[in-house]
Amino acid sequence: MKPPEFAVRLINVTKTYLMGKVRVEAVKGITLSVPVNKFNVIIGPSGSGKTTLLNILGCIDVPSSGSVEVYGQKTAALNDNQASDFRAKNIGFIFQSFNLIPVLSAYENVEYPLLLMRTPAKERQARTLAMLEAVGLLPQKQHRPNALSGGQRQRVAIARALVKDPQLVLADEPTANLDSKTGQGIIDLMHDMQAKNNMTFIFSSHDKQVMDQADQVFEIQDGLLRLHRDG
Repeated sequence: MKPPEFAVRLINVTKTYLMGKVRVEAVKGITLSVPVNKFNVIIGPSGSGKTTLLNILGCIDVPSSGSVEVYGQKTAALNDNQASDFRAKNIGFIFQSFNLIPVLSAYENVEYPLLLMRTPAKERQARTLAMLEAVGLLPQKQHRPNALSGGQRQRVAIARALVKDPQLVLADEPTANLDSKTGQGIIDLMHDMQAKNNMTFIFSSHDKQVMDQADQVFEIQDGLLRLHRDG
């Protein structure tokens, strides 16, 4: 079977919320095609629709209308359980608020997606330790999130997203809590993972470091998307 040409294809996607009796159009007729193995950034002011769009791409939310395809899979055809399985196997998430499990160590947080995927114990350990080393956190592997700095927690979140080798990585401001040196290290790591594993990255970001090293930059404003820079 021929692999898909596009990681993501959206056709006339809209998302409308009801806030009380007021209809809010968060996404307004977005059409978008993102080729596989590309590093993409979405920029835009707060409330412009960035997070809503990422949630739709990640099968966390469903559009009000339009077609969404992720690596050839039409997401509207998936029921809740199928969508959960598809997310677990194919999509990595990096949240600005980290979303780490507070009672688990850094090692256990990174290992967790592999447990859900029933990865064998020996492989699970090797991949978890390799990913912690890649983000520079092996010495802190037994620390819980409350014993880590904001930048360290962000690196745990990034390691957790990448450890299962997802096809698509979605990130909400992934370098927002990192100094420029650590941020560049994370960008380099992601580019390395992209090259080795043909991953596609889609970020929302205001970080010039991230934007400058993206293959494509899209701008969203008032729910409308346009190509800001290509190449």
